[in-house]
Amino acid sequence: MINFSNVTMVYRSGCEALKNIDLSIARGEFAFVIGPSGSGKSTMIKLIMKEEEPTGGELFVNGQDIRDIHRYETPYFRRKIGVVFQDFKLLKNKTAYQNVAFALRMTNTKPRQIRKMVPQLLSVVGLLDKSNEYPAEMSGGEQQRVALARAIAHNPDLLIADEPTGNLDPDTSLEIMNLIYKINQMGTTVLVATHDKTIVDAFRQRVIVLHDGRVVRDVPEGRYGV
Repeated sequence: MINFSNVTMVYRSGCEALKNIDLSIARGEFAFVIGPSGSGKSTMIKLIMKEEEPTGGELFVNGQDIRDIHRYETPYFRRKIGVVFQDFKLLKNKTAYQNVAFALRMTNTKPRQIRKMVPQLLSVVGLLDKSNEYPAEMSGGEQQRVALARAIAHNPDLLIADEPTGNLDPDTSLEIMNLIYKINQMGTTVLVATHDKTIVDAFRQRVIVLHDGRVVRDVPEGRYGV
């Protein structure tokens, strides 16, 4: 699903964010990426999303060489990748229903399909009864659930969660991660970048540790610090 082969990323500032990364994530796998700020987690996500291109090495995502994806093809490539952010990134002037519908509308999904799919998606994340509420009327956990519903709207092959529990209390964090795990169990590859030690230790999935742009530990069923 994701294959980094000797990947290096050097920004124009001269900062070497990734250094000779060799890493493979199989289709259907669940993996945590952890490490201190500045270790390279955000750069790794940007490369997978084709927001940046590697300075050296090869990167394949979903069978495609990132370098071979032309600019006009990038939006189509990204449709198969769902992303959840720490700050939710919901449209404040749209309800939960409208936020999810908007994501579908942007990819020319037919109105009839949207009317069918949005309730199903909100039901998956347990928010069907919040369909007509605006982000300001919802808790942080509820907003993240809407963001998750939006991220899986196109049945992505890959779900990337970038600090998905960073703004949430421990109980709500666990609820969100249980939903993400449920999505993984349905066949979606999941990559979670996090500083949340409690979550990593609770789920005991693959743990990839970055430090100073290098992979320093990669273990199955790992813990945050072991």
